[in-house]
Amino acid sequence: MPKAIKKKTVKQAKKEENLTTVLSTAKRFRSWEMHYRIAAIAAPLVILLMAGFYFYGKTASSEADKFQYEGYKLFYGLYQATPVPGAARYERAAENFMKAYREKGSPVSLYFMAASYYELGRYEEAAAALTELNAKFPDDERFVPLTYYKMAMINLRQGGMEEALRHLETLYNYKTASYKDLSLMESASILKGMGRNEEAKRKYEALLKDFPNSPFAKEAEEKLKG
Repeated sequence: MPKAIKKKTVKQAKKEENLTTVLSTAKRFRSWEMHYRIAAIAAPLVILLMAGFYFYGKTASSEADKFQYEGYKLFYGLYQATPVPGAARYERAAENFMKAYREKGSPVSLYFMAASYYELGRYEEAAAALTELNAKFPDDERFVPLTYYKMAMINLRQGGMEEALRHLETLYNYKTASYKDLSLMESASILKGMGRNEEAKRKYEALLKDFPNSPFAKEAEEKLKG
């Protein structure tokens, strides 16, 4: 493995080592909670994609690869000689991912285009891209589950808690098991916020019973005690 890749992976790994501590701290803003929760589950995929930066930078030959590589750099704010302000950075990232998708349809480009729109607060466009990903790549086990989580977060931003719960239920029932604890944790949080405490309690209990080694287990224990 090239040293350039190892450097980026180590940086992400250090972030992951501190994740459980961050999750257990009290009185956090909701936006920070969501950020760390998805990082706990999706980090291996992000590490893989970031490792791909080196590959794209050295060997990208097609226009799609070049656009996607530029999109990655902008989305994560990496390798920028002159830093690009937040909104402009995500705007340009979305443009590059869209061009990459048009050149060579890929769930990776489509997902990150949606993620860029989400960061910009353009939720309708983000939801449309996620819906298209599900329709065109229904068997992609890397990104389809993440679309359900992202759709739930869009619902929450728009005040649609019932819709968010439905998307999280779909995520829980998805054929891969990787995101079930995330679904339970987010569902419990939403239910508690709606005053449906008994339902929230059952979600926390299910998480502790079925996923005792989850990065969310300690927080679930604290919620049950509180």
